[in-house]
Amino acid sequence: MVLIQDKKFYRMFLVLCLPIVLQNVISLSVNLTDNLMLGRYAESALSGVTAVNQIQFIYQNLLIGIGDGLVILASQYWGKRDTETIRKVASIAMRTALVLMLILFVVVSLFPEQVVGLFTKDQAIIAEGVKYLNIVRFTYPFFCVTTILLAVLRSTEVVKIAFYLSLSTLCINFCINWCLIYGHFGLPRMGVEGAAIGTLTARIVEFVIILLYIAKKEKNLRLKLRDFLHIDHEIMGDYYRVSIPILCVSAMWGFNTAMQTAILGHLTSSAIAANSMASNLYLIVKTIAVGAASTANVLIGKAIGQGDMQVVKQYAKTFQILFVFMGICCGLILFVLTEPVLSLYSFSDESRQLARTFLHILCIVMVGMCYQMPVNSGIIKGGGATKYAMVLDLVSIWCIVIPLSFFMAFYVKASPVVVVWCLNLDQLFKAVPAFIKVNYGHWAKKLTR
Repeated sequence: MVLIQDKKFYRMFLVLCLPIVLQNVISLSVNLTDNLMLGRYAESALSGVTAVNQIQFIYQNLLIGIGDGLVILASQYWGKRDTETIRKVASIAMRTALVLMLILFVVVSLFPEQVVGLFTKDQAIIAEGVKYLNIVRFTYPFFCVTTILLAVLRSTEVVKIAFYLSLSTLCINFCINWCLIYGHFGLPRMGVEGAAIGTLTARIVEFVIILLYIAKKEKNLRLKLRDFLHIDHEIMGDYYRVSIPILCVSAMWGFNTAMQTAILGHLTSSAIAANSMASNLYLIVKTIAVGAASTANVLIGKAIGQGDMQVVKQYAKTFQILFVFMGICCGLILFVLTEPVLSLYSFSDESRQLARTFLHILCIVMVGMCYQMPVNSGIIKGGGATKYAMVLDLVSIWCIVIPLSFFMAFYVKASPVVVVWCLNLDQLFKAVPAFIKVNYGHWAKKLTR
């Protein structure tokens, strides 16, 4: 493989990738802030919020899937500078996301105990989780609209606003959490409910800022409310052909992560607290790979839209080398951060040791994940081969990882450490089909009309 020599490519990559990475880091830091503060408040409170956050994670993954379908299709139209069709795609994606939001809101409103109970059998944890869920469910509509609008902007290479939004969210959430979780400055000591109020306030502010930005500053599309009131049925068919496989992948990935928490949560209370800490730190470092995948989505899609297939192939080869180097660096970063972050938690000795071991496992997993995930979800999916990613995750997650993990946890009665290895094996073995498909398969497809 020969790296692209043009410095403009790397500058373009960094200009798009860095704001996405920073935005994701800050966004995940909101959850980490909740975890750190609640971990010092009570371990049952931390575990309850962790259980509810699995619902949020599934919801977020589905919204990301809807947004990714938008980005893959719209970025090819952006390569042709067809902004009218991008607005039509945005309308379809927004309606789809709002339907999803409404379904989830109704379910968690009617069956809060049953939903939280899917992730743990501990009644104290369920009680704390329900308190949190009863407030945090009101973030769903604001988060829905914000996520889709950011995806629309990303498809036209506008990414910095996402960083500023996430920064405002982190600051607001941290300040309100500090006041309401512990009851500082004479305010009531509210625990998980204080954390939920902080998250809700931050999401509302985020929503208001993105609307003001689009109304006053956005120049590429000049989006108006009326753009979301009409549907082009031809474009809708194109959008769903691209998006349905992505939605299936996002749902599988969200449920996979939730199943991990459910499996570990039904082993010991220490395992769920340790997994919460380890997975949050892992996800923050993983944002580097997520940013790279999102950037590859846009650049590959734009190049295909411009009809330059030679450039597409050069991009794919160069991206792969960058992803391998990135994986090694991310694994080392995670290892270095393990002890400093672990020292911030008031864990029992058992939970502390489990979290340390989980993180050491994830350092190894990180290397494989940083290659396969950007290749599968960035290059190949961005090239239009969305069904491939669906089939790969269907086989790896639901035919291998989940059955193996369930068997080891509940029949073999293996330790949480063994179960965590089983739950993350796909991040390593999926690198093989990723390499074969991107280098020897057919994945670059023109999706525009």
